[in-house]
Amino acid sequence: MPWRIPPHESKSGKKPDPYKIWLSEIMLQQTTVATVKSYFIKFITLWPTVFDLAKANDNDVMAAWAGLGYYARARNLLKCARIIVTDLEGVFPTSLKELQMLPGVGPYTSAAIAAIAFNFSETVVDGNVERVMARIYAITKPLPSSKPELYECAKRITPKQRPGDFAQAVMDLGSTVCLPRNPKCQICPWENKCQANQKDIAQKLPIKLKKPPKPTRYGIIYVVNREDGAWLLERRETRGLLGGMLGWPTSEWSEKATEDAPITTKWVTSTQSVHHIFTHFKLNLIVKISRCPTHVKPKSNKFSFQSDFVISDLPKLMQKVFAIALTEIKKNPALKKQGSNCSN
Repeated sequence: MPWRIPPHESKSGKKPDPYKIWLSEIMLQQTTVATVKSYFIKFITLWPTVFDLAKANDNDVMAAWAGLGYYARARNLLKCARIIVTDLEGVFPTSLKELQMLPGVGPYTSAAIAAIAFNFSETVVDGNVERVMARIYAITKPLPSSKPELYECAKRITPKQRPGDFAQAVMDLGSTVCLPRNPKCQICPWENKCQANQKDIAQKLPIKLKKPPKPTRYGIIYVVNREDGAWLLERRETRGLLGGMLGWPTSEWSEKATEDAPITTKWVTSTQSVHHIFTHFKLNLIVKISRCPTHVKPKSNKFSFQSDFVISDLPKLMQKVFAIALTEIKKNPALKKQGSNCSN
């Protein structure tokens, strides 16, 4: 991993960069290593130190984060960097208590930073570690009620020496060997000590309670292309889903789609709708497209030329919408002549 110090270098005394460990751990919250790698490299290239990140333009950071999801993490990333630079003179705190006072740093992230960056013997437990512990100790109590027991199991075997290497090794074991399905028990270094393997129940653990189905919300999203090529965009409120991100104007997302068009016009409704899954609900959006003359002024928001923004810097939801809108514009002659139907 680009943020890690190899075990042999760690053993010889080389220390990780706390900035890189913190950045990687924030990115890895609810996101896979495979997804995070390229984003981490991009951030380190653009902002190689916490001082660089603290000085960064908010919109640039949000754009660089686009596609990684859970956008509150990006906002907290900036807040945290600025606190560390302004209040702590660029020095990361080392204790769990102090780390957890930083925006976006909870119990897991603080333990990971303390163990990996500062070599403190803290217990680091993510989903991979929970699975390894559940199998080693054959814990059949279902998640999430078994979380405290799994934590205590991990705590018992966390060493005083090189706890960061140990934490990363167990997480790697869970992600590459002790897999959710078809665990590779025959190559696991703990094969003979694993109680679940001995009882032939490794495949079944950890047991998880079935989650209730996610509710579905509905809305309408509006794509407006002005005759001079500009697009109508909105900067979403800082709080809430996709907070602070650039995108197309939408209605509220609720149990029923209701109109809230940004301009008065004749809209073309795409035959394709957009489906997107958030953590707590599914979203279905009707896509409406219009083309307007240059004199039109929207209720709010503003028109931007495509040279002023990058489509790949938009959230994935907005990228899906744009792809549908482009397809509709290409195949629908009305959208090339429709300017006279728009008004402010």
